[in-house]
Amino acid sequence: MSACTDARTLFAHELGGSPDGVWCAPGRVNLIGEHVDYADGLCLPMALEHCTAVAVRRRADGILRLRSAGFPGTDITVTDIVSHAVPGWAAYVAGVVWAVGPAGFGGADIAVASDVPVGAGLSSSAALECAVALALAELFGRATDDTGRAALASACMRAENDFVGVPTGGMDQQISLRGRAGHAMLLDCRTGTVRHVPFDPAADGLALLVVDTAAPHRLVDGQYAQRRRAVEDAARQLGVDSLRDTDSVAALRDTILSRRARHVVTEIGRVRAAVSALDAGDVRALGPLLDASHRSLRDDFEVSSVELDSAVDAARDAGALGARMVGGGFGGSALALCEAAAVEKISHAVRVAAGRRGLPQPRFWKVAPAAGARRCARP
Repeated sequence: MSACTDARTLFAHELGGSPDGVWCAPGRVNLIGEHVDYADGLCLPMALEHCTAVAVRRRADGILRLRSAGFPGTDITVTDIVSHAVPGWAAYVAGVVWAVGPAGFGGADIAVASDVPVGAGLSSSAALECAVALALAELFGRATDDTGRAALASACMRAENDFVGVPTGGMDQQISLRGRAGHAMLLDCRTGTVRHVPFDPAADGLALLVVDTAAPHRLVDGQYAQRRRAVEDAARQLGVDSLRDTDSVAALRDTILSRRARHVVTEIGRVRAAVSALDAGDVRALGPLLDASHRSLRDDFEVSSVELDSAVDAARDAGALGARMVGGGFGGSALALCEAAAVEKISHAVRVAAGRRGLPQPRFWKVAPAAGARRCARP
């Protein structure tokens, strides 16, 4: 069953009756442009077919009843939300309520179901936030055109940064709400503007393979925050508002800051090159850019892991045109651009490499660019 059907079924079983509607939002994979969103950089993500769905019904008693197919249910109050006294996964939902802040919000019943793999670096948290945000916007008469969705994405980012306490940069929420089927989305993280770039690897006999390494996606142990602080410190030492404003990091004397900044500056350049390649219809030209991105993330930014390196190296050795880790790093998933006929061979090689090193057995998905958040069912 789809996540939307699962959410409606869970709602009936756990909360009783029917919801006011069901909404879903996709996870994402970022083709290129990693760890640059919080540096006012450029990213090129795409939405996935994997979605998180929420069945929602308004209440008027100040209670938020949350049920999930994957986590324990909980009941919280609007007062709890105001005081930020919400633990666990419920904080992502409560944070959206806090950030979106619809006038007259008196509580809700929400059932959640998802087929976005948790911990795989495919942005399951943003998918949950964006599904809730779109539901609240439609239920309470907020704008849901592209401008409205951009505002909702910013609210979801605030929810994750300021309510949950995870310092994400906003790319995940933007693509989840604004993605378009058959396109990657060039996101300018400084201005919030987007351009949808046609992207159809299957038309060229290619496939995108996501490899979930089954290693935990560790963003809450402080490493992500450390990298973000380093990027900000480097910009201050260079005398610029952000690393988007420089092409050279030669003036940095601190070796670690220099490497961190070099990744950001060169990665923004790789995004520009990737868009130029897609505009020219040369999808295969993405391969070397993916390889260079992974080297930079591994060596300069130091956010890879043994599981990610194993998957990337094995995919390349088995014939992938290019491969790299995706997401925040320290676990999660890798992405490989492959000849469609070579997907099984490459998947087998990645499995064998993991087994030889005593690593968890990975999971695989062929993915294509899908649509952004949407209403998938009415009462």
